[in-house]
Amino acid sequence: MIASQDASAYARVGLESAILAASPHQRITLLFDQYQASLRLAKLHLQAGNIPEKGKAITRAINIVSRGLRASLDLEQGGEIARQLDDLYDFVVRLLLRANLENNEESLNAAARLLGTIASAWTAIGPQTED
Repeated sequence: MIASQDASAYARVGLESAILAASPHQRITLLFDQYQASLRLAKLHLQAGNIPEKGKAITRAINIVSRGLRASLDLEQGGEIARQLDDLYDFVVRLLLRANLENNEESLNAAARLLGTIASAWTAIGPQTED
C-alpha cells in the first residue's frame, strides 16, 4: 500500500512539473490526455464492477472538463468558437453525469469520442502555436 502511495505521489509531482513547464497549448493537450486516461480508467472499473472507483475516475474527468478545459475558455475574445466549445463541454459533463448515475458505458464512449475529436484538432494546430 505504501509503495502505491509513493508511486502516486511521484506521478502527481511529475504531472505538476510537466504542467508548470508547458506552454499554454501544451497545458490544454495535457488536460485532454488526462481526461481520456480518466475515461479509460472509469470504463475499466465499470466493467470490473468497481463502482466507487468508477465514480472517482468519472469525477476526475468532469473536473478536468469543468475546471480545466471549460475554465480556460475566453468567451469574450474567443467569440463563437469559444461559445460552441462551452456548450460542448457542458454537454460532455452531462453525459459523464449520466454515465456515472446509470453505469452507462455508451455514455462514457460518447464522451470520449466527442472530446477525442477536439483533442486531435488541438494537437494538430500545436506546431503552429509554438512559434
